[in-house]
Amino acid sequence: MSGRPSIGYGMRHVALYVRDMKACLQFYTELLGMQVEWEPDDQNIYLTSGSDNLALHQADASIPRNEAAQRLDHIGVFVETGEDVDHWFEWLASHDVQMRTEPRTHRDGARSFYCYDPDGTVVQIIHHPPISDWENLRGVN
Repeated sequence: MSGRPSIGYGMRHVALYVRDMKACLQFYTELLGMQVEWEPDDQNIYLTSGSDNLALHQADASIPRNEAAQRLDHIGVFVETGEDVDHWFEWLASHDVQMRTEPRTHRDGARSFYCYDPDGTVVQIIHHPPISDWENLRGVN
């Protein structure tokens, strides 16, 4: 092979161990609007917003959580505009989602905030102009 293969569609899959499957399922479906794609059993649920895949796997509650060993910092959900970021902040706050930060505009022009899902995973809602521009060129929006 002479060169690196294409990355294809990019990173579109995240898998999380969760302790409270029911609360996390409600957060990602009812609040964020994802749909259940596949539920092979009561220990695993796969969700999608159309172009991605989020797997929720039931964590073994008998194993103590080791925060120091966790390597995931956060997961990000991209939205189309900076105004959408503010609307999401208001929506989630009105549903008693614990916030980590207020919305802010970053030096690179992105706008985002961070909140927590019911299991404590940090979720970033972000508008990143280059991603939106790329999706517009592809005709996604």
